[in-house]
Amino acid sequence: MTCTGLFASASVKPTSHKAASMKNMVSFSTLPSKRGVEVKLNQNTPDKAIVIIYNYENDIVWKEALGKNKPMAKAFILNQLDNGNYTVEVTLDKQVVKKTAHVYYKGDSKFVSLRG
Repeated sequence: MTCTGLFASASVKPTSHKAASMKNMVSFSTLPSKRGVEVKLNQNTPDKAIVIIYNYENDIVWKEALGKNKPMAKAFILNQLDNGNYTVEVTLDKQVVKKTAHVYYKGDSKFVSLRG
């Protein structure tokens, strides 16, 4: 007696290794003074990282390149901007990570918080 079996498997697309590693390479935090945000490259990077900050109308309010081949942190003081939400975007090795920075008044002082 001969047994013949047919097995089918669904093709599963693995999560992109680049996308997962990108989130490990870039981190965002508010500054201790709450006046801005810090973008940190946690590892040596093969290329420059480009940081672009947009307002709610997608106008660029800040653009800067961060160096390659070394961990780096850069502070962006945002409390002089108008109240509202700003997109902080980091592009590295053709991958993009975004966070929202919220600029607001609390009493007489202006602060920045991160969302998303």
